Amino acid sequence: MPERREDETDRTDRPGVPVGGPTAGGNGHGTDDALPTVREILALDAVAAGVPEVLVGDAALDARVRWVHVSDSAGVARLLDGGELLLSTGSGWPTEPDELRAFIAGLVEVGISGLVLELGAHYRYVPAVVHRAAAEHELALAALHREVKFVGLTQAVHRRIISEQTAALHARDEVRERFTALALRGAPADYIVQQLAQTLDAPVLLENLAHEVVAADLPPESEEEVLAGWQLRSRDAHRRAVAGTIAAGSDDWLIVPVEARGIRWGHLIALPGPAHAAGRTSVLEQGAIALALGRLADGDDDTWGRIGRQRLVEHLLGGRFAGQGGAVARLEAAGLPVHGADLYGMVVTGRGAEGDADAAARGLGGRALDGRPVGTGAAASARVLLVSLPTGTRFDDDAASRFAAQLATKADGTTDASGVALSIGARSGDLDGLLVSVQEALDLSRTPVPRGARGPIVRRSQDRPLVRLVTALRDDHRLQELGERMLAPLIEHDLARGGDLLDVLAAMLAHPGNRTAAAQASHLSRSVFYQRLALIGDLLGVDLDDGETLTALHLALLVRRSGVR
Repeated sequence: MPERREDETDRTDRPGVPVGGPTAGGNGHGTDDALPTVREILALDAVAAGVPEVLVGDAALDARVRWVHVSDSAGVARLLDGGELLLSTGSGWPTEPDELRAFIAGLVEVGISGLVLELGAHYRYVPAVVHRAAAEHELALAALHREVKFVGLTQAVHRRIISEQTAALHARDEVRERFTALALRGAPADYIVQQLAQTLDAPVLLENLAHEVVAADLPPESEEEVLAGWQLRSRDAHRRAVAGTIAAGSDDWLIVPVEARGIRWGHLIALPGPAHAAGRTSVLEQGAIALALGRLADGDDDTWGRIGRQRLVEHLLGGRFAGQGGAVARLEAAGLPVHGADLYGMVVTGRGAEGDADAAARGLGGRALDGRPVGTGAAASARVLLVSLPTGTRFDDDAASRFAAQLATKADGTTDASGVALSIGARSGDLDGLLVSVQEALDLSRTPVPRGARGPIVRRSQDRPLVRLVTALRDDHRLQELGERMLAPLIEHDLARGGDLLDVLAAMLAHPGNRTAAAQASHLSRSVFYQRLALIGDLLGVDLDDGETLTALHLALLVRRSGVR
C-alpha cells in the first residue's frame, strides 16, 4: 500500500534528498559528485610544487571542495559558507593555544573541507595544538614545505571545479532527458531500474514500502549475496539512514524515495558503484521521478507489483537464474518464504479468474506470486501461482475451493467461479520440488474441464498418477518419441483436414466407459462421435476397448499436451 505523507506537501513535484539526509547517499554522502575532493586537489601539479605533507588524512581527504579561499585572518570563519578549502600562512592566527584550538573549532563548525598551511613565512612547523584539534575534528590538514603562488593554486583548482561543474550540468541534462523520455513512453518499472543500473554501473533495486523487492538489476553471480536476508538488511539500512549513521565502508547504500503529491510508493536503492558525472543521487532521483509519474498514471492499480511478480515467475520457470541460492534469495526478497514453508505450484484457468492471488494466500496465512506460463503448450489465459503456506497449514479441497473462489472475485466484490479450474501440484519443501509441482500443475491444467461443470473445480496432481509420471519423465526422449509415433496418424489427419480426432480421443479418455458424456464434451452427436472413434481405431490400427491400449494412448496424449518446458 502507498504511504500518504501529508507532512511533506512541499515535496510534491520531485523526490528530495536521500532518506535520512546527506549521510544516506553513497559516493559523496549526499554531496555533489562532480566536486573534487581534498585528496584530488592535493595531487594537482600546482599543489605538488609546494611539497605538501598530509598531517590529518584518511577519510577526511574525501571531503568535497566547493571553492578555495585564501586568508590569514583570525576571523575568517565568519566569511565562509562551508565546503571551502582554506589556504593560509597563519600570520594572523591567534597565538595562545586555547585561542588556536577555538579557531580550528570555528572553522570546523562552518563546515570547511580542509586546511592547508604554508610553512616558512610565519610558521616553521605546524603547531601541535592545531594538529591535535584538526585530528580530533577529523578535518583534513596539510602543510606546504615550499612557497607557492596562492593565485596560481586557486586558479588551477577553480578551473577544475568550473570545468567539472559544466560537465556535470551536461551530464544531468542528458540523464534528465533520458528518464523523462522513459516516463513519457510509459516504460515499465523493471526497464527503468535496468536503465538506472546501466547508467550508474551498479546494482539497483526497487522496493515497496514493505521492503519487498519489486524489480532489481543485479549481476547473476551476486544475487544470493545481495538479496539474502534482504528485508532485514533493508530495514536496518533505512533506520541507519534516518539516524544519520550510514558511513563509507558500511553497506553505503544510496536510498531515494519514489513519491509524488504527498504519496510514497517505495524506494530506489543503488548499491556501491563508481562516481557519475551527473552525481549518483541526481541520477537515482531522475529514475524516481520517472517511476513516480508511472504510478500516478496507473492510479490505484498495483502495476509495479503485478509486473514484477510476473517477470520473476517467468524467469524462474524459464530457468533464467544462475543458481538455486540466487533464485531462492529472489523469491524471498519478493516476499515469498521458501525455507520452512509448504510450497505448491498451481495453475488457475478459466475466464474471470483474475482475483488477487496474494490476498487469497494471505487468507491462509501465506503468500503467493502470480505469473504466466512459459512454453508453447501453455494456455494463454492460464495463471501460474507459486504459493507458500506456513508448514502444516491445512490445505484440503475445501480450503482449495475457497482459495479458487477468491481468485474469481471481481473488483466489485461479486464472485463468478463457473468454469474456473485450479490445478494443484504436489506439496514440496524446497525450490526443486516447487518447480516440479508447477510442472505437474501445468500438465494437469491441460486436461479439459468437463462440460457443464460448475466452478470452482479443484484438481490435484496426486489424484492423477499418469500426469505425475509424465511430468517426471517429460524430458526423456524415448517417451516423447513413443508418444509421437503412436499419435502420428491422428496428428497428420488433423493437420491435413483440419480435423478434431485428437480432441475426440481426449474426450473419450477423459470419460472412460461413458461415451455419451464423451460425445457431449466433444460437442458432437453420438452418431458422429462413434464415427470419429471408428476412424481413430482404423487410423491407429488398435482396439479402443482394450485397457492397455487406452492407457498407452492416454500416456501419449499427456506427453504431447505437456508441451515444451
